Amino acid sequence: MPQPPAATAPRKIILDCDPGHDDAVALLLAHGNPNIELLAVTTVVGNQTLEKVTRNALAVGTIAGITGVPFAAGCGRPLVRTIETAPDIHGDSGMDGPTLPESTIELDTRHAVDLIVETIMAHEPGTVTLVPTAGLTNIAMAARKEPRIVERVKEVVLMGGGYHVGNWSAVSEFNIIIDPEAAHIVFNEKWPVVMVGLDLTHQALATPEVVAKIEAVGTKPAKFVMELMEFFTKTYKDAQGFDYPPVHDPCAVAYVIDPTVMTTRKVPVNIELTGTLTLGMTVADFRAPAPADCHTSVAVTLDHGKFWNLVTDALVRIGEVDA
Repeated sequence: MPQPPAATAPRKIILDCDPGHDDAVALLLAHGNPNIELLAVTTVVGNQTLEKVTRNALAVGTIAGITGVPFAAGCGRPLVRTIETAPDIHGDSGMDGPTLPESTIELDTRHAVDLIVETIMAHEPGTVTLVPTAGLTNIAMAARKEPRIVERVKEVVLMGGGYHVGNWSAVSEFNIIIDPEAAHIVFNEKWPVVMVGLDLTHQALATPEVVAKIEAVGTKPAKFVMELMEFFTKTYKDAQGFDYPPVHDPCAVAYVIDPTVMTTRKVPVNIELTGTLTLGMTVADFRAPAPADCHTSVAVTLDHGKFWNLVTDALVRIGEVDA
């Protein structure tokens, strides 16, 4: 009698983030999906200052009932540039809208860069995926501090960039332009990089049908997501003219859970560091088929229904949490 296929082991990830409304949804998705083993949550300056995004990350961890996962704060400024935040999208707190609880999670005493390095080195090579949903300062610093992590990381699945689309300039996306030097380091290391950029995430719209499904879950974490989307909808309408907000960051987590949630294309990508009008552009070279040694891919099309089903399912699995 044929045996059923063996269950796939959960995919081990480190989520490096700057919560942020969509980072919060990414964290809930990572925690609530059984195919993800969340090894660590690290924070970096981005949507707001390091202090604010770290408080937000701890609050989301409390809302989700996350235990046994280290949370650590990382770099408080970009490698070279001055700090640039996004209050017009995320508000003064970085997560305006909901009332956040006092966290029950104690911040790890290690610097996020050290936690990233130690976590990767403690696991078998090829088993840890880095999922940065913020500027790439922590990831670049980790690669420079301990170069051996590059060959040990399974892949880097990042939310950032765009091969045809920008948002913070005509051609540059926020996570890349706030620390383009860090992005240059990350894209030019030899680990596999999957860029889940604006071309993909602008398809991840929180439409009224999506919001209704989340509302139907009926739990406190689901209500929290509803409050996030309410604020996010208004700011994206005001700042960028979207009728429904694109929820960027959980797309990167969704790819790790199930790569069939989107299509990708292998293509060389590099970062513009000197252009007067193009600083931070993720330059994808589509002129010819990607060479055999190409280690970068870009996300192209999203299965909208499958993606949002993953998010809703995660909220159902998290259930009711006393926070």
